[in-house]
Order: sequence, then C-alpha cells, then structure tokens
Amino acid sequence: MTKAILTCALTGVLTDPAQHPVPVTPEQMATQARDAFNAGASIMHVHLRAQEPGRGHLPSWDPDVAERVIAAIRQACPGVLINLTTGVIGPDISGPAACIRRVRPEIAACNAGSLNYLKLKDNGQWAWPPMVFDNPVAKVQQFLDVMAECGTHPEFECFDVGIVRSVAMYVKAGMLAPGHVPECNLVMGVASGMPCDADLLELLPRWLPPGAIWQTTLIGRAEIWPVHQRTAELGGMLRTGLEDTFYLPDGQRASGNGALIEQLAACAERAGRTIASPDEARTMLGIRPHRGDTP
Repeated sequence: MTKAILTCALTGVLTDPAQHPVPVTPEQMATQARDAFNAGASIMHVHLRAQEPGRGHLPSWDPDVAERVIAAIRQACPGVLINLTTGVIGPDISGPAACIRRVRPEIAACNAGSLNYLKLKDNGQWAWPPMVFDNPVAKVQQFLDVMAECGTHPEFECFDVGIVRSVAMYVKAGMLAPGHVPECNLVMGVASGMPCDADLLELLPRWLPPGAIWQTTLIGRAEIWPVHQRTAELGGMLRTGLEDTFYLPDGQRASGNGALIEQLAACAERAGRTIASPDEARTMLGIRPHRGDTP
C-alpha cells in the first residue's frame, strides 16, 4: 500500500480558546504544529484566528496575521506543507484570496459544494439558526483560479456524496489546472452531511475522479477512531487535530495536537503502512519542491 500522509488540523473555527486547548497566536500555533510534526504530520491545515484579546474564538482573514502564523509554523517545522482554509459564507472571497496571495500555501482547501449546515439539540431545538454553506460552481472556480495563480494545490472538501461526484465533473470539465493530482477530502460527521460510518466510507472511493488521492476528515469523539483505522486499511490519507476532535480512542480528552497525531500514525502502522515525509507527500500530491521556511 502507499505511504500514509498525515495532516494535522490545528485549531478550526469558532472554538473558544477559553474553554478548549486550541492554539490562537503564532507562537501557540507553532508549538502545536511542532508537536504534530514530530509525531508524523507532514501537512498543517491552518485556520486563522483574531489576535486581539478576548477575540481568539473568531476567524481572521487579515493577510498580516496569515503571514505571521505561517512563518512561525514553517520555522518550527522545516519542510512542512501548509494547507490553508478558505471557507466563507457568501460570494465575497476577497479575504481568503488575499491570504493565499500573501503566504502562497502549498495547499488550500476548496469547498466543493453547498450544504445545509444544521445541528439539532437533544430537545429538538436548533443549535444555531439553519444556514447554507454556499459553494456554487462559480465560487469554486474563483478559488481554483486564485490557487492556480499562486501555484497552490487544491484539496476538494466533500461534505456529501453528491459533492464527491461533483468533483469528478469539475475535473472532467477542465476546472482543475493541468498537472494537479485530484485530491478529495471526505468530511464525515457533520450533522447534516455524511455520517462517520465505515460502511459508507468503503463505497465512496468508486465515485472519485480517476487517479485521485483521498483522505478523511472525521468529526466526533471516540467513535471516529475505528473509521480512521478503516481509512488507513483502504489506502486513504489521514487527518485529525483539535479542529476535528478533542478525544483520543479511549475517550480521554487529548492534551493537544501531538497526542492526536500519534494515534493517527498508529492507525497507519496497524494497517501496514509507513508515514510519508513532507518531501514524499509533495511527490504523491504533485506539489513542486520545498520553497523554504518563510512565506
């Protein structure tokens, strides 16, 4: 089987650092990234947080913040690949586009389709007002154009089966710039998207574009770990981190990203796979050689 690329999703969006051990500042992000890097992660998936006191639970699209955070991570983790988030509601992509142009990440997330983003409480009340995470084809194309301009590899985020199938159509329609290996991130566990289910996972690779690499993002608690193991056994790439879960396989809360990546590496090893280095991950994804440790 192919080597396993490990991605660490360092912090996510909106999680309150006053309640959870999520990193916010460049120094905190670099420290958590270094722990994950030492545990085997070759890619850091980065969300940016507001840096003002008391606002660290809010997202930021300030290119200066992006530059400071990415520079700190690259210095702490020589050779690491950066995967920058881009998710925004509405048609205005100027914030994430400016951040991509400033730091030129090796990879950027490209949300590949729209989703009714819902969550229901046990009492039947909405956890937040029902909303649409809107990613029409024209918006997807805008992001792909910015990524192509900056030499950034797109990772297609797929929250539902129809979105997986849409990516195959994007590739066939010529939306993906020549030379890029199609990559799909199968996001499972969002309440109104695909469930975190090993039986469903086994079916999904048949709908991928030809020659695609795929990974899973699994949202939840201890129940996600058997599906991580099945991902490893099926040949998928692996991702976890404090964006996706706070819990280790035994149900205990993780102390940080390094502990989560250690468990992810163990999944790969049980499946008989070795862990890809950053340079090996670049080769597998068709990304050009390392650019250095600064944006």
